[in-house]
Amino acid sequence: MKTVGKVAAGVLAGAAAGAALGVLFAPDKGTETRRKLAQKGKEVKESVKNKFGEKTDKTKEKPEHKEE
Repeated sequence: MKTVGKVAAGVLAGAAAGAALGVLFAPDKGTETRRKLAQKGKEVKESVKNKFGEKTDKTKEKPEHKEE
């Protein structure tokens, strides 16, 4: 589970850095930039949820034990 935390921290740090750079170099109006950042944040959130959801689903699966 330690690697999951590191991955999550890396994803969040990358998203924050991307958002900061996007604001600094945005050629659009402030309102448009904020809208785009909010949309990208939602996309990243869903992507992270999906990736971690797949991992947790796999760990929740229990192998079947056959009694002979």
